[in-house]
Amino acid sequence: MLEGLVVSGVDTLATLGTSTTAHSDTLFLSRIQFALNISFHILFPTITIALCWILFYFKLRFNLSNNPIWMRAYRFWVKVFALSFALGVVSGVTMSFQFGTNWPGYMATVGNIAGPLLGYEVLTAFFLEATFLGIMLFGVNRVSNRLHTFATAVVAIGTTLSAFWILALNSWMHTPAGFEMRDGVAHATSWWDIIFNPSFMHRLTHVLIASGLTSSFLVAGLSAYRILKGDTKRAPKLALHTAIVLAGILAPLQIFVGDLHGLNSFENQPAKISAIEGVWHTEQGAPLLLFALPNEQTQRNDWAVGIPKLASLILTHDAQGEIKGLDTFDGNHPPVAPVFWSFRIMVATGMLMLASAWLGCFYLARKKPFPRLYLKAMVGLTFSGWVATLAGWYVTEIGRQPWLVTGILKTQDAVTNLPAGNVQFSLTVYAVTYAVLLLAYIHTLKVMANKAVNVEEFETHNPSADGNLTNLPTEGEQK
Repeated sequence: MLEGLVVSGVDTLATLGTSTTAHSDTLFLSRIQFALNISFHILFPTITIALCWILFYFKLRFNLSNNPIWMRAYRFWVKVFALSFALGVVSGVTMSFQFGTNWPGYMATVGNIAGPLLGYEVLTAFFLEATFLGIMLFGVNRVSNRLHTFATAVVAIGTTLSAFWILALNSWMHTPAGFEMRDGVAHATSWWDIIFNPSFMHRLTHVLIASGLTSSFLVAGLSAYRILKGDTKRAPKLALHTAIVLAGILAPLQIFVGDLHGLNSFENQPAKISAIEGVWHTEQGAPLLLFALPNEQTQRNDWAVGIPKLASLILTHDAQGEIKGLDTFDGNHPPVAPVFWSFRIMVATGMLMLASAWLGCFYLARKKPFPRLYLKAMVGLTFSGWVATLAGWYVTEIGRQPWLVTGILKTQDAVTNLPAGNVQFSLTVYAVTYAVLLLAYIHTLKVMANKAVNVEEFETHNPSADGNLTNLPTEGEQK
């Protein structure tokens, strides 16, 4: 499901840079194509990873309380999970095609590392998901409650394991370790060091929490939409409360983890941090820029507005701490503008999510009903997790440029020799297909929410003592 995350650094890589080689057009178009593929693909794993754990929570609450409202919430959201999972799998498959068609140099150089890690994901995570997904989706009224709960837990573990293996490989591309180069090919010397490379745990934690926030705001947004449409049932209210509390916990935690991730990048990828902060020349007491227009030609920031010394204080814990300038990296630094602005979009979106989640927690703590204005705001923030995730991913992956694998393989050296026209054709097909699928996905969520509004709710007989779910009516029977 997550194969697409592997070489995402080839992604939005900027459109940037001018190449005088014969295949410059192919390189440019291949970057755009991979950017499109990974940007579409990553939308869905960021939902399914955490949403499956939310579903497991709904199941546990149902098991502990015998309250059918939790099961009704489960039934609605498992459909959203299934739809998201399907699109994640389909879009992930296209990633593997591009290894051979657009980026053959990648597998030729680091295939001894990438191949086994991808294989581990298939052997562990994918097998778990494939084996138990059917029980999770269709097992209600067909298997025992215990088995259905177990299947939900296993699928949740499987989605998390997928993230583990894919992030291990992607992190290794940022901070390679545990290998040696022989005849231009990477060979493993320590799988432990390869997997637990210097940036892995920071990036894995950051991504998992991002998934939790993305899912929380999706659940909160659709639930708020149902309530605004006149849904007076308890299931959407229960889901909304759960999502707001989860977001209220995860949002500040993500800020803390993000800071640790930034400090790790400052140590291991200083050029990326210099681009994030817009530091062109080595500087002590560097300001934290709130706004600027990075100028690659003049190597300065136009219209800069910042807080004095704060960047140095955050990164070095010293107001006079030194941050290396981009001019010290001999041209091997990322394009500044997309990294600089993507970071600020990510932070601004994250702060908005934090404020809205804590405001919701305030209403819950005071046992006050949510005002309609707040519910409308949550509907507007339904896909805010996508915005933050994409912005953060662009910071991470564009920030690795010009390297595909840091210090080993440059992006331009991995690209195919295919004619640019071939890549342009496939890019067009992908763009049209993904645009249609994304619009269809959002429309389907709206249709599902509208349909749920019209489903009547009434008390049902609790499950029998043997834990079987067969006494619970389906949504169709509740009309």
